[in-house]
Amino acid sequence: MVVILDYGMGNSGSILNMIRKSGVSAKISVDPDDIKSATGFVLPGVGAFDNGMNKINSLEITSLLEQRVFEEKLPFLGVCLGMQLLLNKSEEGIVKGLGWIDGEVKKFDFSDLNTRKKLKIPHMGWNLVHPTSYDTLFQGLEDEARFYYVHSYHAVCYDQENVLGTCEYGYEFASAVQNENIFGVQFHPEKSHIFGLTLFKNFLKLL
Repeated sequence: MVVILDYGMGNSGSILNMIRKSGVSAKISVDPDDIKSATGFVLPGVGAFDNGMNKINSLEITSLLEQRVFEEKLPFLGVCLGMQLLLNKSEEGIVKGLGWIDGEVKKFDFSDLNTRKKLKIPHMGWNLVHPTSYDTLFQGLEDEARFYYVHSYHAVCYDQENVLGTCEYGYEFASAVQNENIFGVQFHPEKSHIFGLTLFKNFLKLL
């Protein structure tokens, strides 16, 4: 059973439907008993970095999650804000992130771009992902990996080996990250139709 971590900031219902379409049982929960029996985790997220981390910290489940993810190596997927919370910190706030992937979250800055067209923030709409590997999340998406985005901040990984995919919006940024069994995507696979369903199926193969 996949546990979609319910901390009040994400499209949990849409993710639940996608996972069930993939033929895998899932549950929206933060109950420690469910976390102990899970075979994998999804951390959704929409909203501000500090608010998200404060809500997670208030649940007092981080130690249990780290045991299951780092010691037992269960697959973990962060989505949008859920991906950003995997990093060390964010320009959006002052609260420390989970620090499961070494890096930080920065706001889009187009001040140095030599372009006549002013790009809007947030970055919103469909855009291509350029995977660095097709072995895991992007298997079967070699011809096209197109996903839906809504975000004003993006990940900067300190180690390029943690970058699983990039996207272009004014400049190249990390749109998918990985640290062993821990994955994160900046886009919304639950809103990305067949592309998102393929990504979820690939993640679920890792269970």
